[in-house]
Amino acid sequence: MSETMRYAGVIGGGAWGTALAQVCARAGMAVTLQAREAEVVEAIRTGRENTAFLPGVKLDEAIDVTTDFEDLAACDVILAVAPAQHLRSTLRALAPHVRANLPILLCAKGIEQGTLSLMSDVLAQTIPQAGAAVLSGPSFAGEVARGLPTAVTLACPDEELGRALAEAIATPTFRPYLSNDMIGAEAGGAIKNVLAIACGIVEGKGLGRSAHAALITRGFAEMTRMAEALGGRAETVAGLCGLGDLVLTCSSPQSRNMSVGLALGAGQSLDQALSGKLTVAEGVASAPAVGALARKLGVDMPISQAVAAILAGEVGVDEAILGLLSRPLKTER
Repeated sequence: MSETMRYAGVIGGGAWGTALAQVCARAGMAVTLQAREAEVVEAIRTGRENTAFLPGVKLDEAIDVTTDFEDLAACDVILAVAPAQHLRSTLRALAPHVRANLPILLCAKGIEQGTLSLMSDVLAQTIPQAGAAVLSGPSFAGEVARGLPTAVTLACPDEELGRALAEAIATPTFRPYLSNDMIGAEAGGAIKNVLAIACGIVEGKGLGRSAHAALITRGFAEMTRMAEALGGRAETVAGLCGLGDLVLTCSSPQSRNMSVGLALGAGQSLDQALSGKLTVAEGVASAPAVGALARKLGVDMPISQAVAAILAGEVGVDEAILGLLSRPLKTER
């Protein structure tokens, strides 16, 4: 544990926020988990379990829980785990309780609709006095919460702050690798969610493992092009926060985004695919933003844009697949 970071606040009582609260507690920190849902707070207080979003995992006694942002005012670091499309309103609510230079570790993966902003841009616009960092990488909440081995990217332009954050949250089974490229880390995390929907569609349609492998590979090329267009580095998305996360999310129905794609590929509507799900599939909300950003920057992202068109009801699954297979032949770069 870092000597300067002994008290962590985690915003977001979903599965990932709860898992990261567990990580911080295992790392030796006192933790306050802020949840929007009163029933989540009550369940954790009475039974030490988030029965709504992370059932079956007993939570560390070092984790306190609240609905009030004011209870995070004394924290040494904040992990912001609210869904990407709600991060701006969440940070605005937190802002009155944030002192200058408080480190805020962004843990949501997405691009904001409308503004087409990365999460670090949203933080800079809402709490400019904060010290910004990004946590991203291949990590299923249930596995992390149970203490299974996980490695992630922790990206921070301030090398000293990044090292302190890594030391604060690291455990023998949760290993952060440092980077100074927040843009690359964010691009990887946001775009892999969209590509996971595409992989789910391929699986749901029964198009085979060859098509699945091709989609991951060509999707990774799209991710790399977008990261570089935004000012990130190709080497960043070739690591845990890009390729690593893409492989995990596109290879398991446990992925919320892939499960949506599986349902779409099997012939369900988007409403049917999302019906009854408490957890958020970030790729559904990020897809239109990724498509719009690709058009704005002139980045060729046919797979991501096909997913956005399917989700918007502009094309059917079969039509989108035919469109991708009918594209002109090109050189692989």
